[in-house]
Amino acid sequence: MNKFYITTPIYYVNDRPHIGHAYTTVAADVLARWHRLKEDKVFFPTGTDEHGAKVAAAAQQAEKSPQEFCDQKAQDFQRAWKSLGVQYDNFIRTTGEPHCLAVQTALQRLSDAGQIYQGEYEGLYCQSCEQYKNPDDLVDGKCSEHQIAPQIMKEKSYFFRLASWQTELEKRLQNNEFIIEPEERKNEVLSFISQGLKDVSVSRQNVKWGVALPFDKEYTTYVWIDAFLNYLTVLGWPEEKYKDFFPPDVQLMSKDILRVHATIWPALLLALDLPLPKKIYVHGYFTVDGQKMSKSLGNVIWPEDLVAKFGQDGARYLLLSALSFGQDSDISWDKLTEKYNADLANNLGNLVSRVMKLSENAEIKGGQMEATKEKKLAGWEKLLEDFRLKESLEKIWTQIDWANKRIEETKLWETVKSDPERGREILIELLSFIGEVSEALRPFLPTTAEKIKKILQSGQTEILFPKVL
Repeated sequence: MNKFYITTPIYYVNDRPHIGHAYTTVAADVLARWHRLKEDKVFFPTGTDEHGAKVAAAAQQAEKSPQEFCDQKAQDFQRAWKSLGVQYDNFIRTTGEPHCLAVQTALQRLSDAGQIYQGEYEGLYCQSCEQYKNPDDLVDGKCSEHQIAPQIMKEKSYFFRLASWQTELEKRLQNNEFIIEPEERKNEVLSFISQGLKDVSVSRQNVKWGVALPFDKEYTTYVWIDAFLNYLTVLGWPEEKYKDFFPPDVQLMSKDILRVHATIWPALLLALDLPLPKKIYVHGYFTVDGQKMSKSLGNVIWPEDLVAKFGQDGARYLLLSALSFGQDSDISWDKLTEKYNADLANNLGNLVSRVMKLSENAEIKGGQMEATKEKKLAGWEKLLEDFRLKESLEKIWTQIDWANKRIEETKLWETVKSDPERGREILIELLSFIGEVSEALRPFLPTTAEKIKKILQSGQTEILFPKVL
């Protein structure tokens, strides 16, 4: 039995989950479901990143203790994933004791191995993304992600010897021992590394909301180091059971966190003498009506609003079909509504409804669909294996188009009366095809797939996707 370990980033709890978080999580859910259907041994965790100055500040603003604030935000994420039908295997929180103890174990091992030393940090720091910045990273003196000027920070710190792993990281990337896709993202990382990696701070002196360093309790762990280690600790590391799944087969993420995941994270693993992830797969951003999503602009699309309007599987379909991996995509409520009505209500929903109604009139039971063995759906599995979820769905929908055209071209509503034998033959062909669609949709739209299966078995139709305004 093959194993399949897929991760999302753990999400920072300073705010609510938005559709960017939702896309990554639903995409991971689709791939996990697909591998479960293939009877692979699957582990799919997600979770929340709950330490750091930004969380402490957000908690203070909300007039809550940091832990109370994190408890509430973790529930927000869990509710969002439940509403979208995400079946994760574990939800890790970095404030959990097992994780905190394992982080301390990792840092102590790194220190014992001479990978951590004390020095002084002086430079630029963006608190909004909790990252150190080089002047070259800034646009007009501001963080390109958050449009704010970073702080000038000077403090004593403990450093991880990241620079010493530069050559090894470059070699692993160039030899595809450590894969980053799409290719342009790999090239971006290699270009970044070639400019020279610098040792990175693993501690914060004045941030109390974090994991204390095991060798110096005056410091807490830099939140990114804490967060990276979740991919290990969620498996029970340092206990031996982590080996059942580690290393990750694929780690999904958006492009804003690629650099740190492609440098600090694998270097930590090398320093701990652990295997690197097999693949990092990077997706783009959503923009809304041509603008970056922003609470100040009031254009953020929240997952719960998407589900409220389009239903669970409608929301999943719209997320998955909107974004080609590696590319950005512009969406709007009007575009989403149009696509939902066209693809789901009018195309798939109408196909199932028409075929079942005609079959009922022709007294054909759903079980007779097995009479034809010719497969109409092909190619979507390979696209799914290659993480091309949008293209895989498009392949399925191309054939759904074919089925609807088949009804029109054969004037099936007339043929079942004028030539009953020919009509039955076409209907059985279409019933068989709808059965294939049901199976193909199981990882993507699991509730819909099950509904279609029951419709075929019972011969009773129902509205799969009501039209929305």
